[in-house]
Amino acid sequence: MASSLTDIAQQLKKSNKKVHLIYAFNGTGKTRLSREFKDLIVPKTETEKDAEETKLVHKKILYYNAFTEDLFYWDNDLEFDVEPKLKIQPNSFTQWVLQNQGQDQNITTSFQQYTNEKLTPKFSSDFSEVTFSYMRGNDEVSENIKISKGEESNFIWSVFYSLLKQVIDVLNVAEPSERETSDFDQLEYVFIDDPVSSLDENHLIELAVNLAQLVKSSTSSIKFIITTHNPLFYNILHNEFKKDTFKKYVLKKYENGEYDLVSQSSDSPFSYHLYLKAELEKAIETGFLHKYHFNFLRNILEKTSTFLGYQSWAELLPQIAGSRNPYEARIINISSHSKHSGDEIVELNTDDKRVLSYLVKHINETYRFKSIVS
Repeated sequence: MASSLTDIAQQLKKSNKKVHLIYAFNGTGKTRLSREFKDLIVPKTETEKDAEETKLVHKKILYYNAFTEDLFYWDNDLEFDVEPKLKIQPNSFTQWVLQNQGQDQNITTSFQQYTNEKLTPKFSSDFSEVTFSYMRGNDEVSENIKISKGEESNFIWSVFYSLLKQVIDVLNVAEPSERETSDFDQLEYVFIDDPVSSLDENHLIELAVNLAQLVKSSTSSIKFIITTHNPLFYNILHNEFKKDTFKKYVLKKYENGEYDLVSQSSDSPFSYHLYLKAELEKAIETGFLHKYHFNFLRNILEKTSTFLGYQSWAELLPQIAGSRNPYEARIINISSHSKHSGDEIVELNTDDKRVLSYLVKHINETYRFKSIVS
């Protein structure tokens, strides 16, 4: 049943399951859902909202999402292009994990696990900034390097993961009076929104398994909500959790702006390419086709070509003589990732709609896919 994100947040709050695993396409509203859920658990007055971005850790909820990354920003020496520093905004999130608990070495270990063992972060004495060095093959050390956006995201996740591990370890001590700190005693929820956007497949699998093991190690009453747009991450977590301890969903957004949290009842993870094809065929039938639907088609072609043993997904398209198949060029052009998420929901023009409908019909007929929409 269609509803608002606030309604869905309330639905999650009422559930008694330990883990809630939610799949959603990019731009559906996963990050907004994390904010709605946080505001439901810890309501804010109007006077508090100005300080919202510096208070990402609350007594009742801990969450990781795009706003967590906003706590970190680069301070570049633009005149001489030297000594770039990753600055840390003052906030209770980093104060907990760095100043109070001294987790900098654990953060480094986790960060190197997902990037490179020769890439080393170094915190300032007051934990207000981080610099990075790299050990090269000739034992030469490159100091004060600026890491990539993907490496930066991995670093911030490592900060959060180290805090989460500490929280679980502390709360696994059943008697509050025997815990090393009381900072986490009131914690009820952990909300994790898409921590794998910058990981390659091998590290993604490693992170998913590590996260699942950590969540399963929790013996306290904390409940976990994990959202993702990545089908591999979703399926690994699905397989790691016991079916009676978690509930899985797909978050959908409709054209009228309403949402639906659809419970997945199957005991096995969903077949992602079939799910995409069903969504694509529904969109073709209704005529509501957007740029991201070409991403759906490309993903379907990639999965199918791998299964059938083709060298390239373009080999599945109608063949036209030339240096490059114009259908391939068109799919690449339209499905290329935009810098702005809003561009993904721009409606296609009439000609692109016609091409998309034709290509879906072609793969259905040529490779004997059963059409989901009659």
